[in-house]
Amino acid sequence: MTRRAVVLLSGGLDSATTAAIARSEGYECHCLTVDYGQRHRAELAAAARVARATGAASHKVLTIDLTAVGGSALTDRTIAVPEAPTQGIPVTYVPARNTILLALALAWAEVLGAQDIFFGANAVDYSGYPDCRPEYIRAFETLANLATKAAVEGRRLVLRTPIIDLAKAEIIRRGVALGVDYGLTVSCYQPAEDGLACGRCDACRLRRAGFETAGVSDSTRYR
Repeated sequence: MTRRAVVLLSGGLDSATTAAIARSEGYECHCLTVDYGQRHRAELAAAARVARATGAASHKVLTIDLTAVGGSALTDRTIAVPEAPTQGIPVTYVPARNTILLALALAWAEVLGAQDIFFGANAVDYSGYPDCRPEYIRAFETLANLATKAAVEGRRLVLRTPIIDLAKAEIIRRGVALGVDYGLTVSCYQPAEDGLACGRCDACRLRRAGFETAGVSDSTRYR
C-alpha cells in the first residue's frame, strides 16, 4: 500500500533535503508551499523546481497574506533584514508562521488520507526561532492528534522532522548522498528577483558555512 506524506516545501536547502529523505523512504510525496507574502519570493519558484526534481506526486501552493499581520522583516519591507549577527530571536522571525504552515499541511494531509507530515525544522544551525524547537514539534503533533477527525477515528498523524538535530554540513552531506541539486534552492532572505543570493543575511551565512564545513562545492548563485 502506498504511503502518502505531505511535505512542507519552502524552496530552501532544508526543505529540499527533507523532501528527498521522504522520497527515499518510499513515501508518495505531496508537496505544500505557502505564499504568505514573504519578501524572498524567489523561493516560490525554487519550491516548484525542487518538487519536480524530487518526483513529487503533486505540488500545491496556498496563499495567505501574513503581510497584514507584519511584525517581521520577511513580511514587512519597512523592517530591514539584518546583515550581521544579532542577539536573541531575530527580526526575520515571522510570528506564528510555522504553526500556520503546519495547520495547512495538517488539513491537506487529512484530506489526502496521509498520516505523515514532513517538515524541515532544524534546531542546530538555525536562527533561534522558537517554532523550530523539538518541544514545539512534539506539542504540535499532540495537538494534531486531538484536533482531527482522522486521528479520532484511529489514523494517528506523525510529524516527521528528519533533520532537526543535524548541523547544516550534515544536512548538506545527507542531501548530496540523496542526489539533491542545491543549485535549485533559494535560502536567502533578500534575493534578487532571479534568485541571486545577497550573501550577507543570516540564512546566507549559515548556508555558506555549511557548504564549507561539509567540503562540498557551493552551488549558490550570489549577487
